Parts: sequence; structure tokens; C-alpha cells
Amino acid sequence: MSAVAVHGSQERLAELIGSLNTIATLPEITLRITECVNDPHCTVAELHHVLANDPALVSRLLKLVNSAFYVRATEIDSIQRAIVLLGFDTVHHLALAATMGQLFRGAHICEGYSGRDLWTHCIAVAAVARELARRTHHITPEEVFLAGLLHDLGLLVSLQVCRGQLRQVCEQVRAGTMTFAAAETEIIGVGHQELGAAIARQWKFPEAVCVVAGHHHAPATAPARWHTMAAIVHIADVICCCQAIGFDLTARLDTLGPACMKLIPPELLEEATASAAEWAKPAIDILS
Repeated sequence: MSAVAVHGSQERLAELIGSLNTIATLPEITLRITECVNDPHCTVAELHHVLANDPALVSRLLKLVNSAFYVRATEIDSIQRAIVLLGFDTVHHLALAATMGQLFRGAHICEGYSGRDLWTHCIAVAAVARELARRTHHITPEEVFLAGLLHDLGLLVSLQVCRGQLRQVCEQVRAGTMTFAAAETEIIGVGHQELGAAIARQWKFPEAVCVVAGHHHAPATAPARWHTMAAIVHIADVICCCQAIGFDLTARLDTLGPACMKLIPPELLEEATASAAEWAKPAIDILS
């Protein structure tokens, strides 16, 4: 890409993110959880105090950790016990994840797809990525779950500030003429990866979320520390689009490169493709 094109892309990115500032804000509970996530001195008691003020969130969290998503011998009946058994990082990542669904409500993406379909896709990608991470031991499953859940955050920006152009992107992908990322660049001037990374940083989400949002269609371009996580989410994204789970256009025409194929044994990739819907169902049932 030429220097002129890069400059134009950056200007377009700033324009769209600037428009979003006047339209969307994070839910209060999400802001408070994010503050805990970013505070190295935040204690178990402080996180519990934040969560306890939202009984519906506590209920969703306990359902999630007691579901088939987490196979445990004993039931977890309180947030304190969840923190002890699952760990502080896992619980605050799940808590952050469990508050984001409301941002996807009510939107119409294009013919046949709603914001709910996008959220379903995001949950499925997160669940498949987590299972791949758990089985390969490459990265922490809960960290990749949150990154996978928010990988398409940039589409929220597109939905709110350039919805008509986003529909044109969808039409191009349906016609099979170009990938989603290529169509975004041509029609919108910037892709949901760049938008996602920008809004994730503006909202002070964990670095893993920011990087994966910005590189999940091109994991080799991520900083070296995050190559594996971006690749795992990319693999899960392609699988879930291939299996038509929720909004399935973003990676419909993507292919897995050699670096991704090296991360996942062929038999696991085959199993993941066949079992994606099953792996995702417990999380979809609760978080959707």
C-alpha cells in the first residue's frame, strides 16, 4: 500500500471512530469491570463488589461456569468461589465478555443477518478458539475466549456510522467477487480490523483484545507475541463461517495459511470443523 493510501486510510479511520464517539458508549458495568481489569491492584473483594451490583450478570456468569462449557465435579455457587476455582483473570475476563452482548442488539446488518447473528458468530468463534487453545496448550484458553468474543468489534462501528456501505460489502462477498476485508477497503476505505483495534484501545480493553481485533484476518501481521492468539482466532473464525454459525460472511472466502495449519493437527482441525456448533452451544445459550 502506498504512503498516500495509508494516509487516506488513517484519515478515514479517525473520521469513523470520531463519529462513533457521539453515538455509542460502553455500559456502565462494562466500564467498571474494565477499570478492574486494567488495575494491577484490583482485589478479589473489589471485583466482587462491582459484579454484585448486577445480579443478572452474576446469574449469567454462574450459569456459564456451571455449564458444559466448564466441566467441573462440583457446582460453583458464588462469584467468590468462581474466582478461587477459576482464577481472578478468568472471572474478570468472563465478566467483561458477559456485558458486551447488549451492544449488538437491534441492529440490521444486511439481508438475512441481524446484530444478534453477529453476536452469535462472535460467541461461537470465542468458544471454538478456547477449545483449540485448551487442546493444543499454545495459549491461555480464557484469554483467547475474550479476544475471540470481541474480534469483530469493529463491525459495531461500521454498523453505526456506515451501515449502507457495510451492506454493499456483504453483497460483494455473497457474490463471491472478493473477501470481506478487501471489499471493506474498496467500499468503506478502512476495514473492521482497523476499526476494532482503534475502538478496543479507546475503550481500554486488554491488549490481547486490541491486537486480535486488528489482526484476526491476517495473523502473521500481528506483533510476534500475539501471532499464535491471532492465528487461533483466525482459524476459529474461518471454521465458524464455514459452518454458517451466525453472521458468516467475514471469513467465508478466507483460507488458512501454512502458519495456521502448523498450529493445529489435521485431525483436530477436522474435529473442530465437525464439532464447532456443539462446542459453541453452551456459551451461545447463556451469552446470547
